[in-house]
Amino acid sequence: MKNYRIYICFIVLATLMILLYPKEGKFQYEYQKGRPWVYETLISPIDFPILKTEEEMLREKEERASETIDYYTYDASVGAPKLELLGRMALEARIDDDLARELYSHLREAYSRGIVSSFGNVDLSEKVIFVKRDKRVVETPASEVYNLDQAKNILKSALVYGLGDRATDSIASRFDLDGLVVPNLFFDENTTELVHKEAVNYISPTKGMVYAGQLIVSEGETVTGDICQILDSYKAEYKMSYGYSGSPDALLVSHLMTVFVILAAFFFTLYFCGKEVFGSLRRLIFLMLMLFISFAGVVVMFRADQRLLYLFPFAVMALYMSAFFRDDISFPVYTVTLLPLLVIPENGVELFFINLIGGSVVLLAHGKWFNRGWLQFVNIIFIFIAMVLVSFSFKLGRGDVSYAFKSTDFLYLGINSVLVIVLYPFVFLFEIVFGLISYARLWELCDTNNRLLQQLQYKAPGTFQHSLQVANIAENAARQVGADAMLVRVGALYHDIGKMENPMCFIENQAEGVNYHAGLTPEESARAIIKHVDDGLVLAGKNRLPAVVSDFIACHHGRSLTLYFYNVYCNNGGDPANREAFTYNGKLPRTREQVIVMMADAVEAASRTLKDYSEESISNLVEKIMANRFDDSQLMEADISFRDINVVKESFKIYLQQIYHARIAYPKRQQSKG
Repeated sequence: MKNYRIYICFIVLATLMILLYPKEGKFQYEYQKGRPWVYETLISPIDFPILKTEEEMLREKEERASETIDYYTYDASVGAPKLELLGRMALEARIDDDLARELYSHLREAYSRGIVSSFGNVDLSEKVIFVKRDKRVVETPASEVYNLDQAKNILKSALVYGLGDRATDSIASRFDLDGLVVPNLFFDENTTELVHKEAVNYISPTKGMVYAGQLIVSEGETVTGDICQILDSYKAEYKMSYGYSGSPDALLVSHLMTVFVILAAFFFTLYFCGKEVFGSLRRLIFLMLMLFISFAGVVVMFRADQRLLYLFPFAVMALYMSAFFRDDISFPVYTVTLLPLLVIPENGVELFFINLIGGSVVLLAHGKWFNRGWLQFVNIIFIFIAMVLVSFSFKLGRGDVSYAFKSTDFLYLGINSVLVIVLYPFVFLFEIVFGLISYARLWELCDTNNRLLQQLQYKAPGTFQHSLQVANIAENAARQVGADAMLVRVGALYHDIGKMENPMCFIENQAEGVNYHAGLTPEESARAIIKHVDDGLVLAGKNRLPAVVSDFIACHHGRSLTLYFYNVYCNNGGDPANREAFTYNGKLPRTREQVIVMMADAVEAASRTLKDYSEESISNLVEKIMANRFDDSQLMEADISFRDINVVKESFKIYLQQIYHARIAYPKRQQSKG
């Protein structure tokens, strides 16, 4: 490839990827629960805490949620007035000093410990409450606190003991126990709820320590759940506290080599699966952008939280590519865009296969259901099921089945599936920015009921029929060589739209006995014929046809001669060197699709002049047309192989033979005699 801009694009992309690459190395050990430890015996070089698993954290949180410790506020101002009231009541009742002192002691003790209105029906024998006294919170057994009934019963018992049963009723009636015993401990609902939430939300993430010099795992030992948990903890501590411990230069070389391998895979995938992409810088840059978005998505999600990689909709890249490229290009390139998943995150193999299968489902569904309204919901379901099955199979292999159904990874995959469909409309933005044409747009342009083709059919019906035949011949040939058949059909349908500006100039639109060129010089006739290319480009601009379609208009005659009028000119004594007046001012075809339309146009037009439609005459016609294009250097810039040209020629011959095959002569019915 001689286009230096391609190499510049690769250099720019490589630079961006290296700058974005995480500046730390990966953990040096790869392991999996249930598999043997394939490295040498690992002795811990550092002290590190053992992290709890998410399942353990969840279980502990559930236990905390079931435990509630109540908070109460102690009001010291309640007891003193009640103790004074008790003294006055004792004087009025004329009880002796010893009993009065005993009652005073019991009531003061009750207010000192605290009196609550009621604990309800809850058994508080083993319960602990927190009591706030003078801005200090004291942990207190609930059994040491009085409720109203207990405090009253203590005073009654003291009266019975000191006065006897008979005297108690008469004297006790003078004591207003309801007025003496009131609550001075009040339940603090807000504080209780707040502390409970904090206790549930904060769970210690660790459950022990591993010290330097302690054995972690021996060589060949099976990695059990406990060992795997210790290894996970070691990895987390190592990455957080130490990170990459090797040479920075070695790390840079590693990143350079990784980026080089990814870009080399990208280059050779295009070279072998879609070499024509290198002929269009815009298409190449678009595919490079898909690779960069995938790489950047891996890096950003990896730095934020590795589990967010389950959320990133990599499959939408397959959808974008399939909108503009054939599946035999889209799928291999999409696979290459997933390679960063294998080298950056820890669980890259699982993520790679999840998104590979998800993208495969997208490619299978695209063209069938993606453009059919509500059926896009079906795509979401299929994408989600495919990715979940892959993820579940990996979790099953790691022994994570018990946690698999609770995992937020599946929730992320669900959001991932929805995002693939939600982000689809960006394909139209890419269509505008990169000047590409999507297959959805090609389907619209193929519809012969659209306004521009309807105008062609009305103004130049002969040209319209010619364009339909060229489209059929060219599309069939494109399928034979693996070219973009739909693009070829669209290019063939619109290649002659310029003829509607002056339809009677062209023989296929002329009525019998009418000759537009009668009285014109060969130069004037040639100028009128040639003008349909420029007129077509003007119409394409007015009707906003994509640039790739306009290119078919510009190059379907290339720089060839209007041979009929050139020969008339020479036969009338004109200078054969004066070729410029009879030469189309178009562009030479560059792609296989443009070559096929050029050839199909010439062959179809020439086939109408045949008087003998035998296999030999059709074959000679096709060979002659092709040879003329080669001899006239019309294919000197075309990216098409001799093999493809031979396949195209054979396709043309077979198709024309099928069109012009001999018909059976129906016998006339004989009149019956008699």
